[in-house]
Amino acid sequence: MKKTFLGTALAVTATAVAGSLSVDATSAWYRGLRKPSWQPPPPAFGLVWTPLYATIAYAGGRALSHGGDGSRPALARALGANLLLNAAWSALFFRARSPKLALAEILALNASNALLVSRAGRADRRAGLLLLPYAGWTAFATALNAAIVRHNPDA
Repeated sequence: MKKTFLGTALAVTATAVAGSLSVDATSAWYRGLRKPSWQPPPPAFGLVWTPLYATIAYAGGRALSHGGDGSRPALARALGANLLLNAAWSALFFRARSPKLALAEILALNASNALLVSRAGRADRRAGLLLLPYAGWTAFATALNAAIVRHNPDA
């Protein structure tokens, strides 16, 4: 069980680091984007993502530990794919400077979140419930990304 939690903690930490290395909220390009009035200030994102990442690691480890042997490989694949999609968004938005491509990608992340919540919830109800704030924040980020695309059609 400890090995499972260590594995999910390492995977989520790698995701967080990869994503954060791509973010540059101080770049002239990003500062020049028109953003909706309801966008949180840049420091809020770190304050939200830190506990969300901790929760993803814990919920993932819990679900993998409680899931039956038959469901564990599919759950591990769902978590791995989700973490890849999670890290990819930052690279597409900030490094590729493509809000439109990032929007398409975050829609895939939302679908991945739904699958992950479902699979985790079948393995362990509490794990599934713990992932709901992550899914909710990602839905909010999707709305924010869509608003940025609408406000910056040429970006």
